[in-house]
Amino acid sequence: MRPTRLADEEVASRLRALRDWTVKDGKLHRDFRFADFTRAFAFMTAVALRAEAMGHHPEWFNVYDRVSVDLTTHDAGGITELDFQLAAFADSVAEQR
Repeated sequence: MRPTRLADEEVASRLRALRDWTVKDGKLHRDFRFADFTRAFAFMTAVALRAEAMGHHPEWFNVYDRVSVDLTTHDAGGITELDFQLAAFADSVAEQR
């Protein structure tokens, strides 16, 4: 069963627990920067493996040492628990890079 869309107030409240994430165009958004392309790609690989296991995939864009990530649950029509889980995981991976 897929999670339901979170109310705007719940999103705002939970957003305070995430570092450097914002809501942009109705999606959780964060720009990451790494030391080089290899570290950026390693980050994307780790997040991709978790996303695949969750059945929940990010919208993202990579140029050299930068990765922009947007998270939303399309079939719920907005931000859900899955987005916050993947955002927290992405943060933990980024801290290791």
